[in-house]
Amino acid sequence: MAYTTINKPSEYFNTVLWTGNSNLDNANQTITGVGFKPDLFWTKIRNAADEHHLRDIHQGNTSRIRTSSSAAANTSVCSVVPNSDGFVITGDDGLEFNQTGNNYVTWNWRGAGSTSSNTNGSITSTVSANTTSGFSIVNYTGTASNATVGHGLGAKPSMIIAKNLVTNGEDWAVYHKSLGGYQYYLKLNGTTVALTNTNRWNAEPDTNVFNVGAVAETNGSGANQIAYVFAEKKGFSKCGIYSGNASSSSPPFVYTGFKPSFIMVKIASTGGVDTGGWVMYDNQRYPNNLSNSPVLFANFSEAESDGYNLEMFSNGFRFNSTSVTVNGSGNTYIYYAVAEQPLVGTNGVPATAR
Repeated sequence: MAYTTINKPSEYFNTVLWTGNSNLDNANQTITGVGFKPDLFWTKIRNAADEHHLRDIHQGNTSRIRTSSSAAANTSVCSVVPNSDGFVITGDDGLEFNQTGNNYVTWNWRGAGSTSSNTNGSITSTVSANTTSGFSIVNYTGTASNATVGHGLGAKPSMIIAKNLVTNGEDWAVYHKSLGGYQYYLKLNGTTVALTNTNRWNAEPDTNVFNVGAVAETNGSGANQIAYVFAEKKGFSKCGIYSGNASSSSPPFVYTGFKPSFIMVKIASTGGVDTGGWVMYDNQRYPNNLSNSPVLFANFSEAESDGYNLEMFSNGFRFNSTSVTVNGSGNTYIYYAVAEQPLVGTNGVPATAR
């Protein structure tokens, strides 16, 4: 059986929904229910088309980056200040963040709550690392030559999502352990399947550092760079791969060892065809196993739409769908999942199926 030292996953990752108010009468909008002070929050309007955007502990209260865009970070008129149970919004940024009557979701990760210098790599980085949950936010200045960057986790990363914050037109670069090696990468803002280039990551990460090459996506000369680094923790998070079979009656079951609260899936190989969004599900927008569970795409700005018949169980998930996006015949898919509840925690209490 799966076993975890994290009895309450929502203390490290949580999804919260809210309705915008445009800060009417100059009153701040306070979002509660996160359960901790978020060091990374990823936000998307649900009922209209507008971009995803991310804010983190390194960038300040008004800077944002967008997963569906290759644009550099920019400044929002909306200030977001985290607190011990969520965050406070000041200002109205239109559809994107807090417009009256619109529905929003935010996915929240807990880092260290503060930042510290890390000198493990050839580039000195600033990190907010949570070694319990295996999540780190790494800020560093690029050199445009092969280098190593300390991540602070003390465990080998299973996934790294990196972005150049200052140069427009530079794609997001994603390392995933299941792609088959550091030479393979995906674009978070793109539909492409796994691409091959040794200049993004240069070498496999280890328990102390990840490796970057000489390209601006991950290591621009003098560029301010950000990386979100994930190390698997048994019973809390998992990065893996599965093969599709195009069957809605007997689709592949993906074992995680826990009941998922959040799942992100991307097609990784289709025989050379570039297709497919980064599909995102969570247990707040999707509280039950419904035939048309709502889906959002990290690389698209479109509104929430009917999804791919996802079923989440006490120990994994499956898509009852024949869509090439999640279950095409002979295609491979990578995923990142976070637990709602472990299969067995230190208190010995098993999770239950939906």
